[in-house]
Amino acid sequence: MKRYDRLIFVSNSDTAMGPMAEAILQSKFLLEELSITSKGMVVLFPEPINPKAEAVLVSNGLTMKGHMSDPLVAEDFNSRTLVLSMSRALMQKVEKEFEEAKESRLHVLNEFVGVEKEVTNPYGGSLADYGQCFMELQALITKLVVQLNEEELLC
Repeated sequence: MKRYDRLIFVSNSDTAMGPMAEAILQSKFLLEELSITSKGMVVLFPEPINPKAEAVLVSNGLTMKGHMSDPLVAEDFNSRTLVLSMSRALMQKVEKEFEEAKESRLHVLNEFVGVEKEVTNPYGGSLADYGQCFMELQALITKLVVQLNEEELLC
């Protein structure tokens, strides 16, 4: 039986890290179908993906060109949804703002896959900083894919 139906990557604005993580995971093979999306904690109005994040994705054969930022809402939390934040501080902000998050499957991405170092936020940085963020996300998501597929085999 499937453990999760949906996975949400949570970042601050849903214009760089979250969409990059979403694109990377969507490009991977999962044993079970999983709805994958990204959401932001500070989304006042829909915005497209950051041009530097999109340039890095394109240079790696991916794209999120049509992506528009979307706010995280209370209805996003349930027992069949895995919510992965990009940092511990962001996870704490989610827990503070959403009562529903306390009883959900909310984790920090790097901790969920057993890695100590959080993803470096490229906000305000150079194209190279966005490239470094992509590489860090790719490594974490490769571990995530293995973990999700192993969990499906054991269910």
